[in-house]
Amino acid sequence: MGRFKHYETAFRPERAILVGVDFGKGEWSIEESLAELERLAQTDGAVVVRTIVQRLDAPVPRTFIGSGKADELARLVRALDIDVVIFDDELSPSQQSNLERLVGEPVKVIDRTALILDIFGEHARTREGRLQVQLAQLQYVLPRLRGMWSHLVGEQTRGGIGSRFGQGESQLEVDRRLVRKRISWLRKELEQVDVRRRTQGKARWDSGVYRVSLVGYTNAGKSTLLNHLTGAGVYVKDELFATLDPTTRSLELEEGRKITITDTVGFIQKLPTMLVRSFKSTLAEVSAADLILLIVDASDPNASKEIAAVRAILEEIDSASVPSVLVYNKCDLLSVSEREALALSNHDAVFISAMTGEGIRSLTYRIVQEASAGDETVTALIPYEKGLLMKLVHERCQVLRESYEQGGLLVTAKASKRMRETLRPYEIEGDAL
Repeated sequence: MGRFKHYETAFRPERAILVGVDFGKGEWSIEESLAELERLAQTDGAVVVRTIVQRLDAPVPRTFIGSGKADELARLVRALDIDVVIFDDELSPSQQSNLERLVGEPVKVIDRTALILDIFGEHARTREGRLQVQLAQLQYVLPRLRGMWSHLVGEQTRGGIGSRFGQGESQLEVDRRLVRKRISWLRKELEQVDVRRRTQGKARWDSGVYRVSLVGYTNAGKSTLLNHLTGAGVYVKDELFATLDPTTRSLELEEGRKITITDTVGFIQKLPTMLVRSFKSTLAEVSAADLILLIVDASDPNASKEIAAVRAILEEIDSASVPSVLVYNKCDLLSVSEREALALSNHDAVFISAMTGEGIRSLTYRIVQEASAGDETVTALIPYEKGLLMKLVHERCQVLRESYEQGGLLVTAKASKRMRETLRPYEIEGDAL
């Protein structure tokens, strides 16, 4: 057996070093940001072996970190048998290339953006989700294409026969053209998806359905809440970005009104801009909502910073004007004193535990209040042949009283603006009969 070489085939998690630079700016401390980066790395299957921190006024143009810290990083990579180095901030293509040369092959050097894109690529399930992630990944890769044909580029520098054709540069341009072509195709595909989504959204608008969107920081418990409210059966796991694809389910409130609730992709601080752009059609569900439930992990010490990060992204996607309700989830993990302090400082918020069901009734009551805030009482005589309209009134309105008359169903109901427009041709004065 000595002539056979042994190869280890068992899965071995990648060993990672995290690198963060403290610029003394921003709401998040470097320790908090790196702790979140570690959770991202663990979600992607890596084992964090060491964390390196440096304080700088500005990034170093060549290697992002100082030369001394870069040499220290290279020594640690070799000493600790590291597979991947992950930077907390976005690296330029040249910085990434310089660092990879410094640490040596086959060690990878990536940044937070690349890590998030990799997690998204792993968790995207639907065709739309895969298209969106692939577009973001290619936009990230395009300026970083390099090195694959460097042996040919080296031949050009020596001159002589064959040096005039520029093989390496031509191949790199071919690669870039292929990537650009793929990006263009993906954008067209996503435009078609966007058209279909807008058509579906318009149908829901025309039907008078009240639309609620769940938004929040990743792992705040949005999917668990959707499952508890509607029995949706959405995949749930205690990890970052467990679900990416939006899921819409209907819910019938106690008053009889039917609404839709949509679970959306979780947000995070330093969310790559290219991801926000790629997920435009998905995030459009938030902009088109009548109400946003901003879900927060009440047990997270960075809850207030996460709320600020989510609201910044809502501003970015033009959804800040949509009415919203702050919902503190996972309150079962708080002590009595912690919950009282949170309630005092957030008197308008709703406090729940999607896992245990605590506070869910208060949440649905709040949704009823928000859904009926613009309602006005209307009386209409609906002809019997308008069976679909009668069904809509019972589903979309709060029926106060009804009676069967000779000319049709006489109904008095609290109706939204959209339903009042639908009922206007049949509206009568209260004493018209």
